[in-house]
Amino acid sequence: MDAPAVDRTLLRDDVFRRLRDAITDGTFAPGEQLKDSELAAWLGVSRTPVREALLRLAQGGLVVAQPGKSTCVSTIDLRAVRDARDVVAAMHELAVRESARSLTSGDLAKMREANARFGEALETGDVEAALHADDELHAVPVAIAANRAVEVVLDQFTPVVRRAERLRFTSLGGAASVERHELLIGLCERGDAEGAASVAFDTWHTLPAS
Repeated sequence: MDAPAVDRTLLRDDVFRRLRDAITDGTFAPGEQLKDSELAAWLGVSRTPVREALLRLAQGGLVVAQPGKSTCVSTIDLRAVRDARDVVAAMHELAVRESARSLTSGDLAKMREANARFGEALETGDVEAALHADDELHAVPVAIAANRAVEVVLDQFTPVVRRAERLRFTSLGGAASVERHELLIGLCERGDAEGAASVAFDTWHTLPAS
């Protein structure tokens, strides 16, 4: 009797992620109008999960919804990007502080492998691959921290920061991230939770927001 509810939850989350990614990767441009009927047809789902996803995206600042009128992709609001960046930086700082001394050799190996792929993607100019590798690296301490509040906040505000990340990873500033990652991993390996947390904060807080 409970299976349909689980399926609906998975569907809602999938629709949300697909729409979120389409906004952050530029498939839907700033200012573009989003119609739930067209989105539902595009995704092959009913309009209900699309409407729910648009509400979540509005809460995160990626779309601007006007009840009874239209929903549009938000334009880049520098204040919103700065605010989201500061919150995301603080959440990663907290996650690393809570997890640094609990990371296993396997966890650290995953982070190093992700950073290697991250560096390779930057060298070839593959922004999407760089973002995926960056996500995988930072997801390790977040998962080990197992702080649900941190995960919820990151899920809501990280997409807003994506635009700033794309600017960094298409510039020379991306190379500095490889070095920060190595420093972060090394500090975690030595059990320096405060030092690692500080680097994690700086890694995100130095993202361009202007």
